[in-house]
Amino acid sequence: MTWLVPLLVLVPLLGAAAALGLVRHQKTQRAITVGVLVVAVVVAATLMVLVDRHGTIVVQVGGWQAPYGISLVVDRLSALLLTVSASVLLLVLLFSIGQGLADDDADAPVTIFYPTYLVLAAGVLDSFIAGDLFNLYVAFEMLLVASYVLITVGGSEQRVRAGTTYIVTSLIASAIFLAAIGLVYGATGTVNIAQISERVAELPEHVQLLLHTMLLIGFGIKAAVFPLAFWLPDSYPTAPAPVTAVFAGLLTKVGIYAIIRLETIIFPRPQLNTVLLVVAILTMVVGVLGAVSQTDVKRLLSFTLISHIGFMVMGIGLGSVVGTAAAVFYTVHHIVVQTTLFLVSGLMERVGGTTSTRSLGGLLKAAPLLAALYLVPAFNLGGIPPFSGFIGKLGLFRAAAEDGSPFAYATIAAGVVTSLLTLYALMRVWDAAFWRPKPAAEAAAPHAATAEPHAHLRAPEPAPLTVSEETGEAYHPGGSVTVTDAPHVSSASRPATGSTATAGEAPGHPRLPRMLVGVTTVAVLGSVALTVVAGPLYGYATRAAESLESPDRYVQAVLGGDR
Repeated sequence: MTWLVPLLVLVPLLGAAAALGLVRHQKTQRAITVGVLVVAVVVAATLMVLVDRHGTIVVQVGGWQAPYGISLVVDRLSALLLTVSASVLLLVLLFSIGQGLADDDADAPVTIFYPTYLVLAAGVLDSFIAGDLFNLYVAFEMLLVASYVLITVGGSEQRVRAGTTYIVTSLIASAIFLAAIGLVYGATGTVNIAQISERVAELPEHVQLLLHTMLLIGFGIKAAVFPLAFWLPDSYPTAPAPVTAVFAGLLTKVGIYAIIRLETIIFPRPQLNTVLLVVAILTMVVGVLGAVSQTDVKRLLSFTLISHIGFMVMGIGLGSVVGTAAAVFYTVHHIVVQTTLFLVSGLMERVGGTTSTRSLGGLLKAAPLLAALYLVPAFNLGGIPPFSGFIGKLGLFRAAAEDGSPFAYATIAAGVVTSLLTLYALMRVWDAAFWRPKPAAEAAAPHAATAEPHAHLRAPEPAPLTVSEETGEAYHPGGSVTVTDAPHVSSASRPATGSTATAGEAPGHPRLPRMLVGVTTVAVLGSVALTVVAGPLYGYATRAAESLESPDRYVQAVLGGDR
């Protein structure tokens, strides 16, 4: 079944090419994109079962044996993250399609979205199967190009500015990573991860430390760890809700995945474990303090994203099977829950016209189902029992207690504080947006919600026409009218096409389309399902961690020999 592995990259790239050639047929583009991601989910889930039963699957591209050719490797960690990532990509795509249908965007000119989204998917999936550092670098660049297009879709000044920050930071990370690859090749004579693992122990200690540090910095920027996370809160909230959701759920986890590989396969010695624990503490505390100080829901969620990256780094830094297993489980939990919360924030913006907690209010009465959809993942992220967030944190705290070092106990204290402040910040949003009445000034003002993903492109409303008494021609008193690429109106200021109100919605609020509510409900149920299957999932994560803690298995699978 090795032929399944290349499909994870090949099918999305071919789908992107086909979608790009059908820019005038948006329905066909949608069908191709959905079909491609369905295939990706099926392939990833199949590989997850096969790898757990039969061991690591390795494909040598073109028949060139490692280390001379390109190796594609799927082990338990790769297969688990492939399955979760492909499922999230599909779910967010359906949410985006639901927005387009609700906003009547069939004729919108921004048809580059679907091929770009598939390139992003190919980059994410390729990152998880890359068996050499240069292929991983190529996957990162695919992500960079696609994410820059998606984060600036619409071309508004705010999004271009945020996109510029994002791409400059990403280019710096890529430059550091590429320089590190050059140094690794110069020191070991290879970029194959398995062969590097064999040869790196022969290098002098100071050379190992240099290579280790450079790779960790490059991956740390991707993962948004402190103090390398400055770019994230200003970049993610400006993008449309589906784009923000997939970015928050997946892109930082690619960095976490790379750090796990770095610390368990390439540099399995506990060289920088203490540094990682300090970084984990600072990431948790600084991130959650940033979240507490926010009044915008998307920015608040962006800061909680940073803070909870600290939990994953904590598990990696403990350098044990128990810690790595908890980190893997928590990574899966965070992908699903953080994505869900960003989808919910998109619905909140649709109903309330804004994501500012100063202007939101009365959403419990306006959309009771939306209130429940927010509350469940909020409790989950905050670590309330019996949700998966609590199970993952309990596993991390147990691993830290078994470690017994002062820094390990400090991470437990930081984790408890972060969990409490996360819950406080999310419940403050609940109080402001759902429980309290809408502020009087906002209630009196007309709705001005932004339609996603294209309504932000619409032209300003022209002034009324005036007829000249001399020429009889109609003209605009304010001068010429600037027409943008997509002059369709906001969904919040018109009836939602093809949608029905959610049960219990108050009159005067925009209706929530069934497809958007349905997709978000599936996401929430998926986050709850992590609790239901926590036992088998944690067992799978533990088996993945055991494989990672024995790098010889990985080396033998890639380079040959009995496992």
